[in-house]
Amino acid sequence: MKVRSADTRVAGFAFVVPGRLDQFTGGYLFDRRVVDGARARGRCVHVIELPGTFPDTDDIARAAASDALARLPDAHVVVIDGLALPAFAHCLAAHAHRLRLTGLVHHPLALETGLSAEASQRVALLEARLWRLLRGVLCPSAHTARAVAAAGIETARIVIAPPGVDRPAADPGTLQTVSDDHAASDHHAAPDDRAVPHDHAAPKDRPATRPPTGAHGNHPHAVPSPVRLLTIATVTPRKGHRLLVEALAPLEDLDWRLDCIGSLTRDPQTTASVRAAIDAHRLGARITLCGELPTQAVTAALRDADVFVLPSFHEGYGMVFAEALAHGLPIVATTAGAIPDTVPGDTGLLVPPGDVRALSEALRRVVEDTALRTRLAAAARRAGRRLPDWPAAVDRWLAGLDVLAGLDGLAGEDANVGADGRVGPDGLAGPDGHARADGRVRPDAGAA
Repeated sequence: MKVRSADTRVAGFAFVVPGRLDQFTGGYLFDRRVVDGARARGRCVHVIELPGTFPDTDDIARAAASDALARLPDAHVVVIDGLALPAFAHCLAAHAHRLRLTGLVHHPLALETGLSAEASQRVALLEARLWRLLRGVLCPSAHTARAVAAAGIETARIVIAPPGVDRPAADPGTLQTVSDDHAASDHHAAPDDRAVPHDHAAPKDRPATRPPTGAHGNHPHAVPSPVRLLTIATVTPRKGHRLLVEALAPLEDLDWRLDCIGSLTRDPQTTASVRAAIDAHRLGARITLCGELPTQAVTAALRDADVFVLPSFHEGYGMVFAEALAHGLPIVATTAGAIPDTVPGDTGLLVPPGDVRALSEALRRVVEDTALRTRLAAAARRAGRRLPDWPAAVDRWLAGLDVLAGLDGLAGEDANVGADGRVGPDGLAGPDGHARADGRVRPDAGAA
């Protein structure tokens, strides 16, 4: 594997996304922040929005993908969002040596909830084949990087570049203000697993014990308010909304309310299932499916919530958990995917994915025990202050792209992969791989 120059800086690149870039999901938020941040730093970014359906692509998507690559000049640097990669299954090989292709893999599509074992294996083989036609892969977490490496990608071709957070502008724990990247751009709220608002208010201090006047009121005769639970995620099987309803049903003796922010239209069948569960348990007065909300409303929800809960079956990073930490929210979640890496143990209660009883018990604890909520909230605020802001995250992402675009050859040409597809000893085989300080992966060092 050869590098063109240690000082190579990508002056401009094409960024390929599935559909419109301004969609209300966290993956698109990550993409937008990278695009806006790169442009703010003087780099030319050409966004290519592919029509059609994804990730189960149709003829429209595949034709658009082929046309997009054919129109680019030789040696052009191209970043393809992992959700769009399946559209290139028939044409990527033809351009792999002509263009400098990299991928931004938020999480492996083969790990999407609801796929049969056969379908998951088929998607995994497709992704592995496509990844090997790239110069390298950008990943948001060490967990996702390990999954990519296990598919046969040499570790020197993987860069870990986590997303950033918008720190609350008046956070008393920092002097951080709204980032220059944000001030120079016009973003949309993105209520999904990595979705956040931008014009944040400071996280409120969570009281050591819940006062009889309610969380915000000081009047001695104010009516006690319920514990406010918040979920931000598009309603899809992977996010676990139905499981959350089932876990809350036994807590009828406690005073709580749940607001679910996120699209109700991307997966109508799952939304209908969640609504049916709410009706079956007569929780309509307690659980509100808010749909997608504007930035200010999402900001207010994060500010006013007492607990953030999202029982995902998999996360490639979990941007929304980072945003909850930045707002000082205790977290109830699962141990799935990269969540334990994103959510420190002292900031929340993590349970096995799919375990409705464990989730219900964790929710009971956090709703009943105000002292526990206070301890978790204090730890969440500390953890949130340690997270990278968006300017730092974009800098790291661009530095990673510079490295990968400077590599000669393809990932599949130097990976130590046997005929059975298993990664050899030079690959990152299993949970011992970590990121170096520069974001590159190596199997023998601690995480950056």
